[in-house]
Amino acid sequence: MVAGAAVRSDAPARMGRVRVAYVIDSLGHGGAEHLLAAYLRRLPSLGIDPIVIALQDRDGNPTAADIARLGVAVVDLGIERLRQRGAYREVAAAIKAARPDLVHTQLEFANVLGAAAAARMGLPVVSTLHTLEDPPRWTRAGLRSRLMAWSLRRHADLVIAVSEHARAHHIAHLHLPARLVTTIHNGIETGRFLTGGDREAVRSALGIPPSVPLIVTVAVLRPLKGIDRMLEALPAVLARVPDARYLVVGDGEARNGLARTAAALGIADRVSFAGARADVPLMLSAADLFVLPSLTEALPTVVAEAMAAGLPVVATRVGGIPEMIDASTGILVPPDDVGALAQAVCALLEDPAGAAARGRQGRIIASGRFDLATQAARLTGEYRRLVAARRP
Repeated sequence: MVAGAAVRSDAPARMGRVRVAYVIDSLGHGGAEHLLAAYLRRLPSLGIDPIVIALQDRDGNPTAADIARLGVAVVDLGIERLRQRGAYREVAAAIKAARPDLVHTQLEFANVLGAAAAARMGLPVVSTLHTLEDPPRWTRAGLRSRLMAWSLRRHADLVIAVSEHARAHHIAHLHLPARLVTTIHNGIETGRFLTGGDREAVRSALGIPPSVPLIVTVAVLRPLKGIDRMLEALPAVLARVPDARYLVVGDGEARNGLARTAAALGIADRVSFAGARADVPLMLSAADLFVLPSLTEALPTVVAEAMAAGLPVVATRVGGIPEMIDASTGILVPPDDVGALAQAVCALLEDPAGAAARGRQGRIIASGRFDLATQAARLTGEYRRLVAARRP
């Protein structure tokens, strides 16, 4: 193929379908990876023919198996570093072999290599920014961030922010043109969380007594999730609600440190680490209250999941979370404020009727604002608009 010529998939074009190559850093346990898998359950019925290209392996890329079960092909390139010799050529070759009508990149690594390769082939490029990181300018992370921003300004036809707060952040900090950036809130399959499961059976399997107040957090266990702050708040919670328990669902680099913190605080017997789970709706159905004490967030999908499960939410007032939670659905607290976190948790545990009312309202809002069907339709519309603009 002549350099710079567009790669076309003529059959999907004739059929009115759009072939999309999803280029993503990895298929580990992160929110972006799980969100992609959720979208892929919906998009084929809307006329999208997907293929996924994962640039790296992280923790064995467990989400790849979930995607493969949907009948979607996954290509794993095994690239280790952005500056690895030949990395760009590998990405470009994978995109060319996929013969897409459009390329959708996600996460930093893919937003650089994937966007550049696709644009050079004359393909429309959509890129999603899932985080709000703003590293110091001259650190390695800062240089990578600036490189990604340059790539998006030069190559992307559309950049998706997952919240209005994130959109403003990307325009200000990455210097992206406002016309280039749109907001599409993360979507979830709300129906998966409406019925839950046998609360008592789930608790029994986890070794948690059936009648105790149960707080739950679902997250990849990274320092910025602030779960150590909830552990630090738990002794104050137990002073007022002595039989409370805390369930942490997820895995990651911070897990061992969190377990040591719980032991040091003398609360190890009140904290359960369930690890990464595929049955998050069941985990949520066993709880009375959801807590997310993050130090930074763009728009955490798991908060929408907790709302859909009918749980009241205590979360930090960061990023796009105030676009999800207000006084009718939970309580927002400042980040890194252990005292305020403990107070908010106690306020809801000590008022079961008020907490239940917030949970019911959260379920209504999640179904109306964060349902995946709505977001997938919006995303498909953007794909079709961009592909139509490129076709003769």
